Amino acid sequence: MKNFKGVYPVIVTPMKENYEVNYEGLKENINYFIKQKVSGLIINGSTGEFVSLTEEEKEEIIKTVVSAVNGEFPIIVGTASEYTNDAIRLTQTAEKLGADGVLVINSYYAHPTDEEVYHQFKDIADSTSLPVMIYNNPFTSGIDISQDTLIDLGNNVKNITHLKESSGSIQKLRDIHYATGDNLTLFCGSDDLAFESFVMGAKGWVSVAGNLAPNLAKQLYEKIQSKEFEEAHEIYKKLLPLLQFIEDSGKYVQIVKAGMEIKGLNGGPSRPPRRSLKEEEINKLKKIMTTLN
Repeated sequence: MKNFKGVYPVIVTPMKENYEVNYEGLKENINYFIKQKVSGLIINGSTGEFVSLTEEEKEEIIKTVVSAVNGEFPIIVGTASEYTNDAIRLTQTAEKLGADGVLVINSYYAHPTDEEVYHQFKDIADSTSLPVMIYNNPFTSGIDISQDTLIDLGNNVKNITHLKESSGSIQKLRDIHYATGDNLTLFCGSDDLAFESFVMGAKGWVSVAGNLAPNLAKQLYEKIQSKEFEEAHEIYKKLLPLLQFIEDSGKYVQIVKAGMEIKGLNGGPSRPPRRSLKEEEINKLKKIMTTLN
């Protein structure tokens, strides 16, 4: 059972102008991440527009990425679905196609109870031999999974080994870390709380900003791990304008896609109903990116 840690960019799904998936562009982006020596990648996540992809596209994306990465680092595949049985099928497909782990969020329309969330995650974890990263994001799913439920899952379900915590509560992250110890590896899921999350026990970062500034994101993690907190603060201050722009705008997909294009990589349009950034937003992004390396 692999233990993931470090900075994992959650990558976009590049599109052509007609909204078809740009698989060749995806391969080019993967080569960029290999050169940047990222800890790993997350595909078919929220930033990858998973709710707008067909199952066939999701499978082809997994095949493309697994082949392009060729074992250089772990690949975690988002396998969330509103219906538990669909999430199980997607999880088993990801395992068959060579994923190293899966990322799952609770049902995001039915607003399940904590008991229902527990069993949804447990049923998915029981269906696979892969490590499972569960995802608490009340702003997207409408459910803030209780601390007790997350602790129970981490301590009692064997395959649930990681938690992406995106509630924005450092207190919650801290208390879950203290209660689960080595049973559950915590990942920061709020870009503008990366420093605080690392200090309070997170061992990884599911990073939107890691698409555009992978070196700085990696340096932030490494400096905190080596307890060089002053240096980490300086890196964090440099990253914060991008992190806050991503979190505050609600347009994280469009920002990363536009940023990838600015870097000479592949983004393309986002599938409707998302619309492209406005000119002033693109100019703001360009200005921010001139300060990053």
